[in-house]
Amino acid sequence: MNIVKDMLRAGKTAIGTSANLASPAGFLAEAGFDFLLFDTQHSAVEIKELQHQLQAMKGKKAIPIVRVGDNYQDQICYALDIGAKGIIVPMVNSKEEALHMVRCCKYPPEGIRSAAGMRGEWGEFESYDEYISAVNEELLIVPMVETLKALDNLDEILSVPGIDVLLVGPSDLSIAIGTTLDYLNPMYQGTLDKIAEACEEAGVVPGMYFIPGGQDPSGFVERGFKFFTLPWSQWATAGIENGLATIKR
Repeated sequence: MNIVKDMLRAGKTAIGTSANLASPAGFLAEAGFDFLLFDTQHSAVEIKELQHQLQAMKGKKAIPIVRVGDNYQDQICYALDIGAKGIIVPMVNSKEEALHMVRCCKYPPEGIRSAAGMRGEWGEFESYDEYISAVNEELLIVPMVETLKALDNLDEILSVPGIDVLLVGPSDLSIAIGTTLDYLNPMYQGTLDKIAEACEEAGVVPGMYFIPGGQDPSGFVERGFKFFTLPWSQWATAGIENGLATIKR
């Protein structure tokens, strides 16, 4: 039901790419990525506008993940109701905020999500109770660590049941610790190691919203970061160019 959760449970790395209203979602969902990440925090798009994009992914390999703009019940509900199989919430700074996020993502009795009927993307179920139990178990829940407050509360945040991935916001984190966009700075790299170590102890997967330019994604995998996005357009362009180069004309 959720390929990304299955991969992470097996210790594998889940790689996605960013998508938006103009992206060929159906194509990208079958191109080899494990998830498509739709951002509504830093893009001029309302969550409900993404419904057609998420529907285009139904039955495809990759799952849709939505980053909401804030830790609000209505935003999380909108994203889930249009078919998101993963939720990312930015700027989660405390155990209380992480608990609120998880509760908004889950149906009762584990949470406070309002029911809106069975979602077909999760499969077929004999009863609503079976459906609720499956979705509560399979939904990917991803808070972001981006601030000094979050770093101070790292262990408490990671203690919240239901969190699957703790996602680093590379830019905001670098600004917060005083190494603005200097991703190779030893202090920044040391902070990433601290996050990875805390996640390993808590049984949560550390992730990167994106891999900073010029750095090897494999190096991050070796350090434990097994959830991140990579850009797709250059790969697509190279593939088209390679294909055309085989034609004599």
